[in-house]
Order: sequence, then C-alpha cells, then structure tokens
Amino acid sequence: EQFVQSGGGSVQSGGSVRLSCEVSGVAYSRCMGWFRQAPREGREAVAFIDGNNITTYAESVKGRFTISKDNNKPILYLQMNSLKPEDTAMYYCAAKWALFCGDFTNAGFGSWGQGTEVTVSS
Repeated sequence: EQFVQSGGGSVQSGGSVRLSCEVSGVAYSRCMGWFRQAPREGREAVAFIDGNNITTYAESVKGRFTISKDNNKPILYLQMNSLKPEDTAMYYCAAKWALFCGDFTNAGFGSWGQGTEVTVSS
C-alpha cells in the first residue's frame, strides 16, 4: 500500500485548506483517518471514515472539518474550514486493517502517509 499526500501550506486564521491522500492498494475500502501532530505534542486523531462512509470527528474540529472519499478515484480528503492557529500541525492520512474504525485513537492504524504541513497564522 502507498499513500501520497498533497495540499496543506500556510493560511490565515479563518481560512480554508483541503488535504488529499491518494491511496493505492486495498486500503480505500477500510477504515481511514486523518491525524495531526503539533510541535512537541503527541499525534491525535482528527477524523475517521469507515468502510460504510460513516464519519467521526474530534470535538475540536466538529463543524469545521469534513472527511470524505472521492466517488471515482481512490482519494481521501480532509476539507478544513474556519481554521485556527491551534490547527497548526503536520497532518497524516492512515488506514487500519478493519472495515470499522472502533475507538477514536491511532490503535490499529498500520499504514501512513508521509505527512503534510498546515500552518495557520493569526
């Protein structure tokens, strides 16, 4: 499996960014997620989408971020709106060997993208 991430960059507070994660292999039909890691912080779950396209979000991003899968191509997206400086982090896409996502943690996620940086300035 291979994940290739794109998108990200620098944006002002209140702005929007879309991250993409192009997936090869069989990961696309399983639970997939976006995670982020801020400087000097641990990696935290941001949003999950399972094999039935059921989504879950961290409380801190609910109503602002949307995770989705492209209907025609194996690409996972994270649309991020109303960005805040505290959203600044390295963002990673990932997949786990399960149809359903289960707990909102990084447990079981064994395949990861290379990461893409998002910087939000105030």
